[in-house]
Amino acid sequence: MTDLTPRTSPENAAPSRRRSRRWLPLVVLGLVLVAGGVIVTQFLRSAIDYYCNVDEVGARSGCDDDRRLRVQGTVERGTVEKVGNDTAFTIAFNGAELPVRYNGEPGGIFKECIPVVVHGRLDQATGTFHGDKVEVRHSNEYVSVNDERLEEAEDLAEACDAGTA
Repeated sequence: MTDLTPRTSPENAAPSRRRSRRWLPLVVLGLVLVAGGVIVTQFLRSAIDYYCNVDEVGARSGCDDDRRLRVQGTVERGTVEKVGNDTAFTIAFNGAELPVRYNGEPGGIFKECIPVVVHGRLDQATGTFHGDKVEVRHSNEYVSVNDERLEEAEDLAEACDAGTA
C-alpha cells in the first residue's frame, strides 16, 4: 500500500529557532553602527569650526558667514553690557568690529580689552555673532598654530588698555 499522507516541504516548514536568532546580532550591529555614526558626525561638526579673526569673517575662504566659526578679537572698551540673560559686547581686530551676543555670562577672566575666541554663528540679517562659548585663554593647539595672530591680538589689547584703540 502506498503512503498518501501529505509531506511538508522545507519551504513550508516553520522557521527554525536558529534562523531567527541570526537576525538579532545583525540588528544589534546595525544599531551600534548608527550610534557610532551619530557620535562621529557630532565630533567632526565641532572639529571643523574655523578659526578666523574678526576682519576675516566673510572675506577669507573657510570664514564664510553662513557656517559655524570660532572668531578671535579683542573685547572693545565700553561695549560689555547685560541684556536680559545675554551678554552683549563687541570684538575687534585690524579695524573690523563684530557685535556679539552671548547666551549667559562669559565668566572667568572675561573683561574689556582682552583677546577672546567666541564660538558660534553669524546672524546675517542683523550682523550679530551669536556665541555659545567664549574662550579667554587659548588652548595649546590654538597657540601653536596661531602664535602670530595672538601676538597681534595682544598688541591691540595693549593699545585698548592704553586708550588708543
